[in-house]
Amino acid sequence: GGFVVGLSLGRHALAPALSPKKTIEGLIGGILFSVVGGLISHFWFLPFFSLGECAILGMGMAIIGALGDLAESAIKRSVSIKDSGTIIPGHGGVLDRVDSLLFTGPAFYYYALFAGSTQ
Repeated sequence: GGFVVGLSLGRHALAPALSPKKTIEGLIGGILFSVVGGLISHFWFLPFFSLGECAILGMGMAIIGALGDLAESAIKRSVSIKDSGTIIPGHGGVLDRVDSLLFTGPAFYYYALFAGSTQ
């Protein structure tokens, strides 16, 4: 969602020094699509969370995922590397494919652990 919105509507760079193609519009689009995904997840995967929790989780995971992506970009820039590998040509490498998951996975795990302990 964020990629499509950023590509079609993106005008304002989010963090030009780290990732010049990422836009504020793309981030907002990603958040909106993630909220919708969170709401849908309530019915298919997460019935133990309320609709509101799923919407907030969607928004939170989108923001945390974007931070993970920017953090990985910052690490690459600090050591003057453009791509994190060549296994997936044209896509920046494997780390570029999972950088968001490195942040969202633990965040969701600890949220579920905390939320489960309060119910």
